Amino acid sequence: MLRLNGVRTGLMLGVSLVLAAIIYFFAANWSGLERVEKILISAGLVLLFYGISFALTRFKAMPSVHAFLSDIFLLGGCISFGIAVALLNQIYNSHADSFTIFLVWAIPALHLAWITRYNPFYVLSYTLIHLTLWFYFFPSSLFVVHSEEQFLGIGILFAAINLILFALTEINRLKSVPLRFLSFIIFHISLLLLTNSLAFETYGFMMNIPCLAAIAFGFYYFNRVQINKTFLTLNAFAGSAFAVFKFIELAIRHASIWFFFFGLVFVALLLAGNVWFFRSLSKLEDQSSEVAEDTEVVIEEKPRAQNHMLMGKIVSVIVTIIGVFIGSISLIGIVLVASGLNDPEYVLLTLALLFILPMILLPRINTVVRYTVLTVGYITGIVAIVWIDYLGLSLLFIALSIAGWVRLQGSKQRFLTYALLNINVAIILFQMLDTIKNLNHEFTYIILLLTLLNAVLYALHVSIPQSPLRQHVRTGAFFFTLLFMFWLTFLGDIFPYSYELFNVIYFITATLLVFRFLRREQPFDAGLSLVFWFAFLVYKYYDIFWSLLHKSLTLALLGIIIISLSYLFARRTVIAEPNDEQGLLRRNFILIAIVVVLQFGYLGFQAVQSEVLLTTGTTVKLEIKPVDPRSLLQGDYVVLSYNISSPPEPIASQLEDYRGQRKVRIVLSPDDKGIYVIKRLLKSGEALAEGEVVINGKLSGWGPIRYGIETYFVPEGTGLEIQSKARFASIRLNTHGDALLESLTEQ
Repeated sequence: MLRLNGVRTGLMLGVSLVLAAIIYFFAANWSGLERVEKILISAGLVLLFYGISFALTRFKAMPSVHAFLSDIFLLGGCISFGIAVALLNQIYNSHADSFTIFLVWAIPALHLAWITRYNPFYVLSYTLIHLTLWFYFFPSSLFVVHSEEQFLGIGILFAAINLILFALTEINRLKSVPLRFLSFIIFHISLLLLTNSLAFETYGFMMNIPCLAAIAFGFYYFNRVQINKTFLTLNAFAGSAFAVFKFIELAIRHASIWFFFFGLVFVALLLAGNVWFFRSLSKLEDQSSEVAEDTEVVIEEKPRAQNHMLMGKIVSVIVTIIGVFIGSISLIGIVLVASGLNDPEYVLLTLALLFILPMILLPRINTVVRYTVLTVGYITGIVAIVWIDYLGLSLLFIALSIAGWVRLQGSKQRFLTYALLNINVAIILFQMLDTIKNLNHEFTYIILLLTLLNAVLYALHVSIPQSPLRQHVRTGAFFFTLLFMFWLTFLGDIFPYSYELFNVIYFITATLLVFRFLRREQPFDAGLSLVFWFAFLVYKYYDIFWSLLHKSLTLALLGIIIISLSYLFARRTVIAEPNDEQGLLRRNFILIAIVVVLQFGYLGFQAVQSEVLLTTGTTVKLEIKPVDPRSLLQGDYVVLSYNISSPPEPIASQLEDYRGQRKVRIVLSPDDKGIYVIKRLLKSGEALAEGEVVINGKLSGWGPIRYGIETYFVPEGTGLEIQSKARFASIRLNTHGDALLESLTEQ
């Protein structure tokens, strides 16, 4: 099974690279191809993915490998369909990142999720639905003004959708673990954002009630009705985030010495309450053990004791998070706000030492109290040594940090302290490198040294016999080695081609680590490596060190190589697998085939409709004002603001009657220079005069009129040049008022 999982991972990585290559290829807006050729290529790639998926179901050897690969290519076919839809809009210069792209893409994804019950399709559908809603309310190519009530409604809509999805997964109407986690997390994030009284002055305070109610119900439900440690912990994080969020909100409004003082008092009371809680819990467990004299009672009391332990851990998580954040902010806030303090940075350092030293020297203090106070001291101390900027103090402080790290217990506590140690080391490196004259790119050198330091620590602890302390070093060093190595791939050259070298080293290292840890049955390390591998693939889309077209060819080649090597490994290795393994396509061929045919039907219909408009439509010249952003899937484009987007009076006043309808029809006519301008609003049954044309528009909020021709896709890197030169747009209009943008001109 382990070898099978390794093969599946390799196949998944390879297909992911090929899909990324396709996205980069299309986003590059390659030249030299006609519109029809581009459409045929994009549709051909969709057909290729679905065809490979079908062909793999015919293979009788290695059923598990071929079934998995068939499922991955089926998913790839759905993703490539979305890319093809985006490409259609790119070719005909319409709707960059429009909600319609994601809506059209989401429909077959939803159907395939319903047909196959395949988790990747569930996640894809979930993502596309949220992107559809997001770009509907907040289009990337247009500034839309929403009222507070509208923003509130949007937030409630997102929260309601995720609550419904979570409820469906909870009662097993939707059997998807990833969907369950995603919906729960996004539900709480949506509610929390709605409680922001700075953004929602009228309703923000009122939204605290449903947010607190959701958190309280979560504690009751996951502790009493459906006991679940993972979701109880997530609910605890939601409660902690709410408390911290409210404290920051209040601090912005009421920052003063007394406010921060009461913040420290609140933390002290919170820690005292935590101590009382654990003492009461301990007494309760002692009483239970005294009463439990016979076996039946012991069996009955055991789950209850475990439940008490679980609640104790959850309370500790909440207290620690709240205590660390509020305590740190309050302590630093008192010093900064206090008037008349000489050298406040030294006051901060003194307070930090007063917090740190007793916690290191007195190990019998309550664990939560000790860890919270110690972390507050570390955070305060880091602020102080950055402010003071003296190497000797930084070295002293890192010695105290190491001592505290050694004396702590628990993986979470040591991991966070290890992160603070890395920050402390970064400060020392900066202070040391700052003394070197004519040294450029200091930050890059610091990240490189941190990468090497963590890599050495990890290498030293890989082969050493395991102990809790060494395991914590190994885990922390491994995570921060990957993190800093990933960071390096975004920084500038410190020697010729260092940037390219860091990217190549990172990609090769992350890929090898995934397979190495799968082979050694280390799921945590393999999963972490996989996360960083995909992060590289996603973030490099916007971090260009060679053209998108060249990057596309490189990734496609790497993907084909990885797929081939994984497949050959599976062919030459005896893998234990079930003989009755069947792919999704074989089990649901007819329904999936219907969805696929409809996808090609949509692509064909849209292409033909646009070509007819470009061929037969009336040519109209409009004055423009371009800017230069980038689309998520489609590459560089120029956003166009037309003179007809903001009509003059009295037409602008007449538009107020159309705001609720959203749709409006505008009559255009040429001026003495041949540039079309707004003549009037077209009324029902009204005829057009000679030379007049009609164009369909949409009203959104109080913003300008949109005509669906506000985006013009350009070759990579040419947007600024076009922005500086283009002054007019040539569009095509049919008799129904539908418009397509044809070209931009200087005259």
